[in-house]
Amino acid sequence: METIRVAVDVGGTFTDICILDETTGEIRIEKTSSTPDPIDGIISGIEHAKVDLSQVSMFSHGTTVATNALITRRLPRTAMICTEGFRDVIEIRRANKQDLWDAYKDVAKPYVPRKDRLTVAERVDASGKVLTPLDEDGARRVARILKKRGVKAVSVCFMNAFVNGENERRMRAILREEVPGLPVSISSEVMPEIFEHERFSTTVVNAVLSPVVVDYTTRLGDNLRSKGYKRDLLLLHTGGGVMTPKSVQDFAARLAGSGIAAGAIASRYIAMLCGYPNSIGLDMGGTSTDVSMAYEGESRISKDWYIEFGYPIRFPSIEVLTIGAGGGSLAWLDEAGSLRNGPQSAGSQPGPACYGNGNVVPTNTDANVVLGRLGTSLAGGKLTLRPELSEAAVRTGVAEHFGIDIHVAAESIIKVANANMANAVRLISISRGYDPRDFALVAFGGAGALHGAAVAQELAIPVVIVPPNPGVTSALGCLLVDIQHDFSDSFMADAASTKPEEMEAAFQRLEKEALDRLIHEGVAPKDIVLQRSVEMMYQGQWRSLAISAPGKVVDIGLLIESFHREHEREYNFRRDDAPVGLFRVALKAIGTVPKAQLSEHKPSMERPGPKSRRPVWFEGEPHDTPVFERSELPAGFKITGPAIVEQFDSTVVVPPNTTAVVDKYLNILIHLQGVAR
Repeated sequence: METIRVAVDVGGTFTDICILDETTGEIRIEKTSSTPDPIDGIISGIEHAKVDLSQVSMFSHGTTVATNALITRRLPRTAMICTEGFRDVIEIRRANKQDLWDAYKDVAKPYVPRKDRLTVAERVDASGKVLTPLDEDGARRVARILKKRGVKAVSVCFMNAFVNGENERRMRAILREEVPGLPVSISSEVMPEIFEHERFSTTVVNAVLSPVVVDYTTRLGDNLRSKGYKRDLLLLHTGGGVMTPKSVQDFAARLAGSGIAAGAIASRYIAMLCGYPNSIGLDMGGTSTDVSMAYEGESRISKDWYIEFGYPIRFPSIEVLTIGAGGGSLAWLDEAGSLRNGPQSAGSQPGPACYGNGNVVPTNTDANVVLGRLGTSLAGGKLTLRPELSEAAVRTGVAEHFGIDIHVAAESIIKVANANMANAVRLISISRGYDPRDFALVAFGGAGALHGAAVAQELAIPVVIVPPNPGVTSALGCLLVDIQHDFSDSFMADAASTKPEEMEAAFQRLEKEALDRLIHEGVAPKDIVLQRSVEMMYQGQWRSLAISAPGKVVDIGLLIESFHREHEREYNFRRDDAPVGLFRVALKAIGTVPKAQLSEHKPSMERPGPKSRRPVWFEGEPHDTPVFERSELPAGFKITGPAIVEQFDSTVVVPPNTTAVVDKYLNILIHLQGVAR
């Protein structure tokens, strides 16, 4: 009987594997160094964990393959076919810049160069009427040119195709006749929404990623099957669900940013277990820190995101802010001689100076070693750290320049990193109207538990939650998700004059498509959940708000009132006398899968003592600090700071003047004094 579930999250430094025994609820973990080909690291980790894939009921995976392909531009040659006169939409973009005042920094070039953006004669007007049918002779001529060039994928982006995709569908059919097997993405199916640049950009990203992720998922699936796995490979996407390889073929862009969504899902789940519906996730790894937020138990969803500025991807995504602050982030001096931290990183190779692989520039990991907050090994002893190399790097890189003590220098490195992370939390909370004092901070990732309490003190967050095995929390998130797809269609109309049956018909069209896809993926009808929403705005606005819609629309007035309330919550005002416009109908289609259930532990009367003691520096002063082994701490155990808690994949820092308690799920809750509201 298949009773094991496996989740894998591939990071820049480590590949994390989370293994759940369905019969006991117990979780065990495995970490292995990430490899140039992520599949090698995954298979190596599974073998080291001694997982029998024939006993695995679910294999879920968060991957960085799509994200890395876009960042590095290691992309297959892809073409774009446009309406005559509109080949440069993705190059003109919105004519804006990420930093308006930086005259020397240009926006990255489009993923498809101009020579591979070809045009055909066709035209559809804004109402969906075909003014000019597709020039089929011209379309075949373009197809033959692309065949001769050997392109690996094509995006078809015609004007106003979001209201009528007839010409795009015909263009795709011609391409398939002329170049059999060529992946084709058409904008009317990938992203049927107004705003040409956003629709074209999303479709282009989908096309350029399709050969990359299909190759990756095919090779990984074949590897798993050869070792006994019998089920579908499930791939986490940015919307917070998983998709099968069948869907990846058509919606590859949904995997861009896949890995970071897993951590946001897990942090929300852990905070809810601890009784905190409002939570901020701080996922600090070896290279970067990902910050997410959940309010009233729901993650914030955004459709305004990108991997590279200027090329939006409009699929719904859990909102995650990423900055270059990780264990391997380098401490350096700018031209004015000021201390900086990141985003440059030592990565896994050569890694921090204490790894002994040749790096001599101090990193956050080196600073923590110097301060005594880290011991002499990582990953359960797989990596042995050399404190003397950390001391040399911090001394020559920072202390000697400023003429300060080595411990003050190390703490300065950490403070700069913490300030960077605190600013990221401010951006995702305060700048959106949320007070961080109303939230709990969930600190995870390989380095999150080292820095979480200090970041919380900076922001007056009253409690920090450190889950068991913080280093593999993102992998745990892959065990907490359902198969999920998002469907949408433009529905631009005046709300007051719209009949309920018109909107109901639009939803039913989406629901038919959703049911067909989920059933095609093997989801039983009883496991299907459909969630409707409507995007609305005050007429004259172009930004919309998503409003939950009932199972059957019978009264548009109820939706209008819901919009007024949501607008007041988001922007602190409402205009009841202003006409409201409808923008889009959307549907979230969920195929539920059994969730991971963490085992509960009863409080124990046993009070294990520290396994050792060592001096740890806080605010320039050494403290004789107890060091505990986390695996020995029972539920109900209370710790008074300062203290260090070590385990296989992370180290928890409990600062002075704080208390920590282990709850029934073995989370450590650090309560900070003097910061509650």
